[in-house]
Amino acid sequence: MRVLITGASGFVGQHLVRKLTDTLPADTHIIQADRSAGSNADRPSCRSIHLDITDAAAVTRVLQDERPTHIVHLAAIAAVTAANRDVRLAWNVNFAGTQNIALAITEALPECRLLYCSSAEVYGASFKSNAALDETALLQPVNPYGAAKAAADIMLAQMALGGLRVLRLRPFNHTGPGQNTQFVIPAFAAQIARIERGEQEPVIRVGDLRSRRDFLDVRDVVAAYAETLLRFDDLPNGAAINIASGKARAIQEALDILVSLSRVKIEVAIDPTLLRPNDTPLVLGNASRAQAWLGWSPKYRWEATLEAVLNEWRQKP
Repeated sequence: MRVLITGASGFVGQHLVRKLTDTLPADTHIIQADRSAGSNADRPSCRSIHLDITDAAAVTRVLQDERPTHIVHLAAIAAVTAANRDVRLAWNVNFAGTQNIALAITEALPECRLLYCSSAEVYGASFKSNAALDETALLQPVNPYGAAKAAADIMLAQMALGGLRVLRLRPFNHTGPGQNTQFVIPAFAAQIARIERGEQEPVIRVGDLRSRRDFLDVRDVVAAYAETLLRFDDLPNGAAINIASGKARAIQEALDILVSLSRVKIEVAIDPTLLRPNDTPLVLGNASRAQAWLGWSPKYRWEATLEAVLNEWRQKP
């Protein structure tokens, strides 16, 4: 196997590289493709290259040079808030970048298998049913991030009919060490760590805590990606697969657990600047397909995930 990972230096990418290094056969070559190519000394067969997925010609050159057997496409504008700030960039990266990869495969490397990391955000307004959504739910995105992801998701399903070897994984909310403060769990943890060091008054400023989300540990998510790579040829081409816990957890619950782990007394205050319209008060997924096809289910305890995030921020300078 020659596995090329786009967005390899990002939050999920770093976890995925470690997971694949541990689980794939020893002779697997892992190619970390990112806009900023670094180095990885964990194993000789794991190396980094430069790749800007918005550059169609560069994508084709990389595929021709590297000849990957599998591509895990993670590169994206990953935060909903970041996509809202720059909608054009979000579409250019999340849709057009994905199109560049898919077209380069069909033109230069048709035997290459593509694992596309989509998002639960593609379901959008379908969550208003208040049910755990499976892969047959309508794609009704409610923000630019979800719309660009959904467009790419649909495009790849159509290209699968024409012969593209692709699987579409739709992970629900996931967190863990390495995630930045554009996301709610590390945003809370970073504030607690600053308070414990005396760098911030003992008050956490928050937005709406009533939303409920289907949270996962990032290590469970990358375990699903790794298992999909191993079973790729046995799965229905073009299929979508939810990666979800099947449990809806309130943001309030996550904050309560994090505050309970704090070494000092902390108050919670609503910050009006952090409140934004919420079209999806409940996000909940049905991952029975992942269980049946991949033998996958979440392993990490939610409390342990939150503690791992907090401990990482405690160690930051």
